[in-house]
Amino acid sequence: MDIVVITGPPYSGKGTQCEFLKDIFGYKHISTGDRCRNEKLNKTEIGQIMSEYEEKGDLVPDEIMKNLFGNILDENSDNNGVILDGYPRTKAQVNDLLEIVEERQLRISSVVNIEVPKEELLKRAEKRAETSNRKDDKDKAIHLKRINVFETLTKPAIAYMKTKLKVEDFDGLGSIEDITKTIKSRILN
Repeated sequence: MDIVVITGPPYSGKGTQCEFLKDIFGYKHISTGDRCRNEKLNKTEIGQIMSEYEEKGDLVPDEIMKNLFGNILDENSDNNGVILDGYPRTKAQVNDLLEIVEERQLRISSVVNIEVPKEELLKRAEKRAETSNRKDDKDKAIHLKRINVFETLTKPAIAYMKTKLKVEDFDGLGSIEDITKTIKSRILN
């Protein structure tokens, strides 16, 4: 199974790009955020633990995410590939991802890093809050906290990932279609 990792700050359009790219590649889009929300909605043991962290805008501990991610890959082992959205988010999770991929003899073909300035992220967060039914999207303090968590934990993880894998940086400003076209042209060549 082939893995494409999509990373970037919250509200950068990762999920939107994954939806377009899954059709281009014929891969399954795996949103760890959606999976976490489903775990919480179904009140699973892991979901209850996640709720405590995510509702405050904090990241779920790495070991819990590692176990969840391993389960997700095992459940999707019959797919040709997956587009991974929302994992890894810390340096430890980068190492966990590499370990899981090696153990299962999989391969990471591309890492797409979508970059968007903080001011634009905040505008997008407000816009998403207007259309989303997610309780956590309604709180502006959580928007800022998510972006700050990205700056302090995930941004260094992306820099670290660049020492382990080929990471392509993409400008997340512009039309959705143009961004998709640019990603497609650079990672398929």
